[in-house]
Amino acid sequence: MLFPTTIAGSLPKPEWLAEPNTLWAPWKSSGAELARAKRDATLLALKLQEDAGVDIVTEGEQARQHFVHGFLEKIEGIDFAHKVEMGIRKDRYKAMVPQVVAPLRLKGRVHADEARIARTHTTRQLKFTLPGPMTIIDTIADQYYGDRVKMAFAFAELLNEEARALQADGVDVIQFDEPAFNVYMDEVSDWGIKALERAAEGLTCATAVHICYGYGIKANTDWKETLGNEWRQYEDIFPAIAASPIQQVAIECRNSRVPLELLGLLSGKVVQAGVIDVASDTVETAEDVAKVIDDVSKFVPKSNIVATTNCGMAPMHRDIAEAKLMALGAGAKLARERLG
Repeated sequence: MLFPTTIAGSLPKPEWLAEPNTLWAPWKSSGAELARAKRDATLLALKLQEDAGVDIVTEGEQARQHFVHGFLEKIEGIDFAHKVEMGIRKDRYKAMVPQVVAPLRLKGRVHADEARIARTHTTRQLKFTLPGPMTIIDTIADQYYGDRVKMAFAFAELLNEEARALQADGVDVIQFDEPAFNVYMDEVSDWGIKALERAAEGLTCATAVHICYGYGIKANTDWKETLGNEWRQYEDIFPAIAASPIQQVAIECRNSRVPLELLGLLSGKVVQAGVIDVASDTVETAEDVAKVIDDVSKFVPKSNIVATTNCGMAPMHRDIAEAKLMALGAGAKLARERLG
């Protein structure tokens, strides 16, 4: 199929799971009740994607509070009780983060429940997202390793352990989210790609890396306003990614200032091209989506294009996110009819 569709990973949570003081507060309920709430939210996320015509679905990250911390919560050696303030993305903004205080090791499986629930309830290809090593170490304070690279590779080993298990659960695509890749460009080539490769080592399912300029918070919006009319940071890192065994690259294309000709640097890779703007509440039309796919096809072979969202949709209002999902499916269908 030309132009299969997927989403970057996350969808908004149902109000009864995401918001306090609504129908009920599941985080105050029993573990069994919370598990059922997460399961129900996962099934809803799958249904919404299938109804929209999304071909490669995700579990919507419904069981996670944060795309990084959702993984960290199942790791020994991390202190969540004594968070410290830390600069994120080269001090672009501040956040309270947990601390690494001892050797890192998994307590057990991290995402087994949601992966198995999703696999059981859809016959479509299933993608699962994990945070990448560089992004993890840019989102947690180090009080033990004393070396960013050493800590990144420690996390890469744990990511690989979980990724292999996810593959055994029946996941078809494992995507590592690395928004930090467009912040520490020199380090990407020096060790970031190597750490990513360690996280993906031994996988036989499809592997992907998602890079973006950041969405969902004002600090990212303000930073992007300083970057000028063309965002060319990817020009520094695409050659290194192209030389890696990672098979797919997810990148924003809709309403971004990334010159699409840069996609030509990703020779041989499947490009998950973001055709849905997650920084705007304006709902795309099928024409809008088809046009971006057409524009991308001038630099990427049609057979290597997957239509996706620019980034996760978790911060969006549910009705808008659902409408954008429908536009994604309709636009890809239109593109197949015109360009197939």
